[in-house]
Amino acid sequence: MLKGSFVALITPFKNGKVDEKKIRELVEWHISEGTSGIVPVGTTGESSTLSYKEHARVIEVVVRSVRKRIPVIAGAGSNSTDEAILLSREAKKLGVDAILSVNPYYNRPTQEGLNAHFSAIARAVRIPMVLYNIPSRTGVNLLPSTIIRLAKENKNIIGVKESTGSMDQTTEIIEALGQQFTVISGDDSLTLPLMAIGAKGVISVVANLVPGAIAEMCSLALNEEFHAARSIHLSLYPLIKAMFLETNPAPIKAAMAEAGLIRDASLRLPLVTVTSGTLEKVKAAMKKYGVGRIELNVPGKGGSRG
Repeated sequence: MLKGSFVALITPFKNGKVDEKKIRELVEWHISEGTSGIVPVGTTGESSTLSYKEHARVIEVVVRSVRKRIPVIAGAGSNSTDEAILLSREAKKLGVDAILSVNPYYNRPTQEGLNAHFSAIARAVRIPMVLYNIPSRTGVNLLPSTIIRLAKENKNIIGVKESTGSMDQTTEIIEALGQQFTVISGDDSLTLPLMAIGAKGVISVVANLVPGAIAEMCSLALNEEFHAARSIHLSLYPLIKAMFLETNPAPIKAAMAEAGLIRDASLRLPLVTVTSGTLEKVKAAMKKYGVGRIELNVPGKGGSRG
């Protein structure tokens, strides 16, 4: 299930409210472009500033739009274990294929606390679960030893979105757990290196803008055609770096607005749109890669990869 290019879908807004029509259009476009799966209400989807009602509604719109054509893995994490269980139960009820559960942030739990947190969720909600290890956002690293323990003791913990930037950490996990456990990149610039040592794909930010390219690179890497995959990686690298000049998802939303994929690049406070200087750098990276205006592939309309 967890293989290839999964898009960490943005949450588009219109007049300050979730733009459900645009979500549906984006889902159709991603399916037509070869995206392997959709990940709504993650970090890129601004889950931290959505209300509970909005959070559930975004998942519902995505699930209904996808119609089982590709997997949906919904963000359902929290720094409160009880809240994470509540969100996970709601996601399961809405029909997702799996949940993505981030390290508890702010609390800074010990490794024993992390084990207890994720084990409690796995026991309470019998649904495939992907751990999300991103110390830069959460302040705590889920160590390989803890991940290995969690995977061995909880059959529904099937993988980890690895966003530590550590090749060694990924290697330790894959060496211990083999191909039955899925490591998937959480960092676009490290997707190909991680896949070279056994990761199975990416939950991607830049796929919001160039889904076809990320899908092709992942497919080539999965088939061990690394020379061709490397060519795509190198051409994408400047664009990837531009998407993180400011806090995600501000740059990717700005890029999508420039490409015509969304009209409104606004974010929920305390996140704000990119500065004019960053916008110029984003536009330059888009031009260098060759991203122009993109028409969404929606029913009844034509489309272009841009």
